[in-house]
Amino acid sequence: MRNHQEQLQVYLSDPDVPIDTNHLERALRVIPMGRKNWLFCWTEVGAQQVGIIQSLLTTCRLQGINPYTYLVDVLMRIDLHPASEVLDLTPRVWKDKFADNPLKSDLAMVRQ
Repeated sequence: MRNHQEQLQVYLSDPDVPIDTNHLERALRVIPMGRKNWLFCWTEVGAQQVGIIQSLLTTCRLQGINPYTYLVDVLMRIDLHPASEVLDLTPRVWKDKFADNPLKSDLAMVRQ
């Protein structure tokens, strides 16, 4: 307990801090479950990119964001968005700033 006193103080002082990380482990479980599929990434760089995408999708789900809506909006917005404000495009910040009025692709406009 002495070795983890600082973390324990955070847990005891904030009721929103969960006692464990089981919800994160469940959300990330899809990654090891698809391990055989990742053999077909062909390169180490490809596997790293799959990991980045999986992490983004999992973060979207944990934030209550539709991953498709998020990815379409970010891919449409990224060309116009200043590089100095790239943090705005992370799922947690994006939810607060852009989720109410996400950009839609031209394909989505045609379907309506």
